[in-house]
Amino acid sequence: MQPASSNGFLSLLLIFSFPIFSTAENRKVGKFSSSSAEFPRTQVETIIRELNLFPELNVNIVENEPADPEPNLVEKHFRFPNFSDSGATLQKLGHHAGYFRLPHSRSARMFYFFFESRNNRTTDPVVVWLTGGPGCSGSLALFYENGPFHLADNLSLIWNDFSWDKVSNLIYVDQPMGTGFSYSSSRGDIRGSTEAAGIDFYDFLQAFFRRHPQYAKNEFYITGESYAGHYIPAFSLRIQRANKNEKSTYINIKGLVIGNGMINPEIQYKAHADYALQMKLINQSYYNGLSNSVSLCQKLVKLCGKNGSLTCPLASRFRNSVFAGILRQAGDINYYDIRKRCEGPLCYDFSNVEKFLNQESVKKAVGVRDIKFVSCSSVVHNAMTRDLMKNYGVHIPALLQEGLKLFIYAGEYDLICNWLGNLRWLTAMKWSGQKNFQSAPSIPFVVDGLNAGLTKRHGRLTFLKVHNAGHMVPMDQPKVSLEMLRRWMRGQPL
Repeated sequence: MQPASSNGFLSLLLIFSFPIFSTAENRKVGKFSSSSAEFPRTQVETIIRELNLFPELNVNIVENEPADPEPNLVEKHFRFPNFSDSGATLQKLGHHAGYFRLPHSRSARMFYFFFESRNNRTTDPVVVWLTGGPGCSGSLALFYENGPFHLADNLSLIWNDFSWDKVSNLIYVDQPMGTGFSYSSSRGDIRGSTEAAGIDFYDFLQAFFRRHPQYAKNEFYITGESYAGHYIPAFSLRIQRANKNEKSTYINIKGLVIGNGMINPEIQYKAHADYALQMKLINQSYYNGLSNSVSLCQKLVKLCGKNGSLTCPLASRFRNSVFAGILRQAGDINYYDIRKRCEGPLCYDFSNVEKFLNQESVKKAVGVRDIKFVSCSSVVHNAMTRDLMKNYGVHIPALLQEGLKLFIYAGEYDLICNWLGNLRWLTAMKWSGQKNFQSAPSIPFVVDGLNAGLTKRHGRLTFLKVHNAGHMVPMDQPKVSLEMLRRWMRGQPL
């Protein structure tokens, strides 16, 4: 697989319910296997290897780890050894890395990075970024999308002038347990649902704000991409419910941001075919022939939401089959950005993040023990199989009703979590402002005098279709992504 350019990055971490490759002959056109209703471990491992993202271990299980009597958070200031800015002292940088011992586990430790704002640490919001997968590390977004640094080909670090730490105090979390540098001594700590992962995430936030009480009063936003469209609504609901408990540290959550997310599979999966037709990836005749398969897939997804188990893998199988057919018709496109061709089996190569973080000097700097960095874990992914087809958009109306803001954005050239499906589930969502949102006009989003997208808004709900971007808007349009976040958090119209 040829390395991609420094801007090339896999649409996160979508190892998601999507592409499950099976044979060498299928790789050229991204053909999915539909031979099994399950996701065999070997298939997921094949995907990760082809991404040049397969570490020596696909989950960190550490034997003989002592059980702490109480949950604790251990954090240190750090400076990456490959960073050449001589004027950037530890104090000036305000960069932290740490581990939190998860209380609702046998012995799990959750790893995180925390970058204090380069603008105003005291008053800027706290923003946490969640990477998708399920099972992929937040460090992928840190180095390839919206973090303070970009990785050069020689593994040196370069300031990202459009990092989100320009407007916020920024956190990246390796969750669910088993991703990135997170680890445990027991496989029993691997989570099998978004709800279970949400308990760990909330426990981490409680510990984080106890460690950094000066930030507890700041506005707090949960952001993320792709499969984080499952995490973010569920985690936000968990926070809102817990905030009513006076014994808990109050988290000043103000809103949710989901980029090219997978939230409502029943609606969004049908949009694969509709988007493909609209973008001339398939013709009308082929589209018409998909009707029965798409209808069956929608029925299975709906059943998955009701019974929560038996039909979920079967729904995934049918979804994969439909998507595979679209890709065969479209040819060798990059389904994260249809303007591009694939460079290698899964279109991008971001193996440098593993090379960088697995350097002993880097691990020592950030306080990591002798374990390997796991970019994307097949173990975590497989454990979440029955979570994939569930609709987490059902939590959104209650969150809006309770005063939270929601910002959904999507790059216009992404096929896999396309803007059309995202707008459709928002439009179909039943809430007090539904009719007003449906009738709201689409207006240009202008950055530096240029039309950067189309936005639609009513009340606390904002949607943005981003021009000239694929699945990873902060990578494709870094300045635009920073500006949209800045305006939205300040309550300014896009």
